Amino acid sequence: MEPYWVQALCQGLQRCKWTGVLPRELTVWRGCGQTVSELPRQFRGGSWASLCPPPPPPLHKVPASQPRDTTQLPSLGRLDSPAYALPPQPAVQTMGGPRRCSFLLLLQVLGIFLILLEAGSQKTSDCARWCPPNSTCVNATACRCSPGFSSSSGVIFTSLLESCDDINECRSLSAVSCGKFADCQNTEGSYYCTCIPGYELPSGARMFKNESENRCQDVDECSSEQPMCHESTICINTVGSYKCRCRRGWELKPGFQNKQPNTTCEEMSFPNWTPPPGKKTQSMSHFFERVQRLRRDFKPALAPDTMKDLIQLMDTMLETPRDLETLSLTERHCMATDYLLGLETVLRMLAKAMPGASFTYVSPSDTELSLMIQEHGDGDGNITIGQSHARMLLNWDVATGAKDSGPTVMGILSSWNMRNLLANASLKLETEKKVELSKIHQSTVHGAQAEIVSAVSLVFLSNTNTEKLDSPVTFSHRVNPQQEETPGPRQELICAFWKSDNRSGHWATTGCRTLGTRNGSTTCQCNHLSSFAILMAHYDIEDPKLALITKVGLAVSLVCLLLCILTFLLVRPIQGSRTTVHLHLCICLFVGSAIFLAGIENKEGSIQKVGLRCRLVAGLLHYFFLAAFCWMSLEGVELYFLVVRVFQGQGLSKWQLCLIGYGVPLLIVGVSAAVKSDGYGRNNYCWLNPEGGFLWSFVGPVTLIVLCNAVIFVTTVWKLTQKFSEINPDLKKLKKARVLTITAMAQLFVLGCTWGFGFFLFNPQSWLLSYTFTILNCLQGFFLFVLHCLLNKKVREEYRRWAGRVTGNKYSEFTTSMTGTSHNQTQAHKPSESGM
Repeated sequence: MEPYWVQALCQGLQRCKWTGVLPRELTVWRGCGQTVSELPRQFRGGSWASLCPPPPPPLHKVPASQPRDTTQLPSLGRLDSPAYALPPQPAVQTMGGPRRCSFLLLLQVLGIFLILLEAGSQKTSDCARWCPPNSTCVNATACRCSPGFSSSSGVIFTSLLESCDDINECRSLSAVSCGKFADCQNTEGSYYCTCIPGYELPSGARMFKNESENRCQDVDECSSEQPMCHESTICINTVGSYKCRCRRGWELKPGFQNKQPNTTCEEMSFPNWTPPPGKKTQSMSHFFERVQRLRRDFKPALAPDTMKDLIQLMDTMLETPRDLETLSLTERHCMATDYLLGLETVLRMLAKAMPGASFTYVSPSDTELSLMIQEHGDGDGNITIGQSHARMLLNWDVATGAKDSGPTVMGILSSWNMRNLLANASLKLETEKKVELSKIHQSTVHGAQAEIVSAVSLVFLSNTNTEKLDSPVTFSHRVNPQQEETPGPRQELICAFWKSDNRSGHWATTGCRTLGTRNGSTTCQCNHLSSFAILMAHYDIEDPKLALITKVGLAVSLVCLLLCILTFLLVRPIQGSRTTVHLHLCICLFVGSAIFLAGIENKEGSIQKVGLRCRLVAGLLHYFFLAAFCWMSLEGVELYFLVVRVFQGQGLSKWQLCLIGYGVPLLIVGVSAAVKSDGYGRNNYCWLNPEGGFLWSFVGPVTLIVLCNAVIFVTTVWKLTQKFSEINPDLKKLKKARVLTITAMAQLFVLGCTWGFGFFLFNPQSWLLSYTFTILNCLQGFFLFVLHCLLNKKVREEYRRWAGRVTGNKYSEFTTSMTGTSHNQTQAHKPSESGM
């Protein structure tokens, strides 16, 4: 119903014939009186416009010159429209007289006042009626989008074609932030924030407005009353979610993945461990029969007891070495390879079923097992696992298998009894190791023999791909106290692993290096895993064939030199200065060869140290071999006196010969020892050390002696040629001098060529030079015996006389008498032939 003041205004204007002038803001319209104002344009949509009844019909026509307003809104229509025609009005009653009219006029004035107030407020807004939804007017020509909306032209626009669309406050480039663990949700004209799945507000509310109101925290799904995981798994709460993991002793069912909400598992089963192919011993057969019983009775909850029983069964089998000795080495090592692989698989499975984080067991036979168990992904950093026999340092990431979703395990099983299974196995050295040993020992390494001096340690991890690890593993093995001794010169403590091949297995060192030995423990580092042990490696530095030739040749040479010494001492027909030279030459070679055969090897020293005995042996060899060459040079001097200076007096006396033959080598050795005493003795042989040029203390004098003798012999031959060309030469003396010269040259050739090969033997790996030098050097005594004894007629006759005395032969007695007569004649002519 219209307000009272509206009705009064309308009635007053109609009945009282209002002729006052309305404000200028109201255009004139025909109503009460002669001039009536029309509705203002801004009032056409006003609240009172629909309440006021239509104006009365016009009282008079509008002049034709006055234009009519035909742009009125449809709600008002045209003023001269028939719709505005009113029925005929009765005559105005003036009942009440002027007092009532005054009252009506008061009401009209009050209504006009209220109209003016509303007209003022409408003027300030001056709204445009075409503004689209979700907007408000700014003025008659512009609109503003509501908060949360925007047009293509911005918030304020003037085009009739624009629309206000919702602003997505949750887009990535928006300045709206809900904080961590929350998502933004867009709405029509606004937005709100919610916690992401797995998080909730402490108040329990679902929504919040901005980051400052964010209190999202993790929801522990595993603490809810409703079980989240399958009964075969364990629920593990994670940040914002949860996962299901197989229980210890359970494994994934086919088609499922571990640590998923739908993970389903089943109980583990004992692996099918069958005997290795080939010949089997009684103890091996009994072992696998017991293993099959463990497999039938296995339950994951009994994994610790099963582990103990398995280790005891292994000790029982390995403690009967006589049973294993019935197998050949190839069969035994082939069985060992299969046995170790099967044992590693079973131990890995049983370790995953263990309930705790660690496990240690020591059997009555001193076999030790140590385990470390962590759930997949829980372990981090380096971890040390150890026992009394061995210790191991590695990273948890190395132990974790790439495709293994179960618990991460690492274990080490150390057994002294395992040595019975792997005894007498070969050791194959890698090429780099052989080169290194060749440099250390200055000789070719042909192979090595291995002796196990520690417990054999079987290492197993969850990670089965251990042929090449991302980070190396460090081991420390305790050496057997009964075998703890300092390695010899051709021995070394090395870390080796058991490597399988097509037919058998062997020890190898590829990928492992020994870091050192201290306090009875040897530390190694390897980039792969297997079964490890510390071996005492005995390197074959010398060629066995060459060593046999050396020993046999030196033995023959010693016998021949001894015969030469006896011959020069007992055969009187050949006594003279040259025989004295030959005697002392053979004595020096005999003593030197005997010392060489007995003490050339450095047995008491180590690789880093040379003992006193070895230094003494090297010094004696240096002295006696130099003395042999000095006596050989004296023979050249005697030959020079015989041929060149035959008419200028006798040669050197015996004491002069001994002074030169033994004094010069003593002087050289004394000076060498005073200058560099540590030059005597090498790592593997008791001889001169080539480092620092110390070897020239022997090579230099020998070279000088050989060259001087060569000059003397060339001079002698030239003189003999001249004497044979004389008119009346003494053919008897010249022929004897020629024989002596040829013999001396042959002797020089034997001794000089022997050591000449040694001088050119710079590369010990040259087998041709090595064998040639060894044969010539070992047969020096034999060559001297042939030259000075067997080729000498007087010596042969003396040998026959000695043989006749032993056998009682008459021909020998006749020969002896003839020899005696010849001997007397020789003594008679001795003054003239003493130079020979």
